[in-house]
Amino acid sequence: MPVHILPETPSQTAGPYVHIGLALAAAGNPPREQEVWNEMARPGAPGEHILLLGHVYDGNGHLIRDSFLELWQANADGVYETDFDLNKPFNSFGRTATSDEGEWLARTVKPGVVRNAAGLPMAPHVNLSLFARGINIHLHTRLYFDDEAASNTLDPVLNLIEQPVRRQTLIAKRCTVDGKVAYRFDIRVQGEDETVFFDF
Repeated sequence: MPVHILPETPSQTAGPYVHIGLALAAAGNPPREQEVWNEMARPGAPGEHILLLGHVYDGNGHLIRDSFLELWQANADGVYETDFDLNKPFNSFGRTATSDEGEWLARTVKPGVVRNAAGLPMAPHVNLSLFARGINIHLHTRLYFDDEAASNTLDPVLNLIEQPVRRQTLIAKRCTVDGKVAYRFDIRVQGEDETVFFDF
């Protein structure tokens, strides 16, 4: 049976109105009744509840205040939950956006270990897609955790990055925010300490 390759769908930049269309609360508008947003884990979700937060910087080191991020991660047991339901305690998918102060935030649980297609364990991580004005095709990256050093050392995706110093651009730093466990992950689109992005 012949294989038919479909043509790529044309792309365009996400801005400057990404917040108005996709991040209503960040744009100062009331959210839709069924909004996919940054609360991936509710109080009843199993696992260690954490905050993920950070800034997004352009190549000149300036904050990108209207970026939009999508997050995709396993639950605390290392399983991706594909039956999305806003009433569930945990969903593997979420969205967030940078505020006027330039910071994004997500409430979730620390993901468990997932095995790749070859059966190798991957360190706990969160997959991120970044949308922003001036970016024609959204950027894919990963967030790893600095207190998972042993797992990070063995992670097959991190080890694809030839320069060890570049791997550090994917490591979120543990901190405390309002008494809660948090991990700070700043994304740099270009320039010095540019975040590693993946071509999936």
